[in-house]
Amino acid sequence: MAQSKQLMAVADPELLVLFEDWLDELEHEVIDRFQEYGPLNPGELAAKLGLSQRGATFLISKLTREGKLRGQAEV
Repeated sequence: MAQSKQLMAVADPELLVLFEDWLDELEHEVIDRFQEYGPLNPGELAAKLGLSQRGATFLISKLTREGKLRGQAEV
């Protein structure tokens, strides 16, 4: 969350909206993959969505913390 606040301080408001929309879409993709395939580890998710493993780890952790993912594989 702190990074988001830092980004807001330096980013063009229109760019920030695009970033937030992209992140929302990506989060929905992650949730869809978990519903389709069951729990995935970061490597599996990264391969399915064309993300880095670090990015997949971040998304799994974020969505789990927010209660949007349950029963995930070990991160």
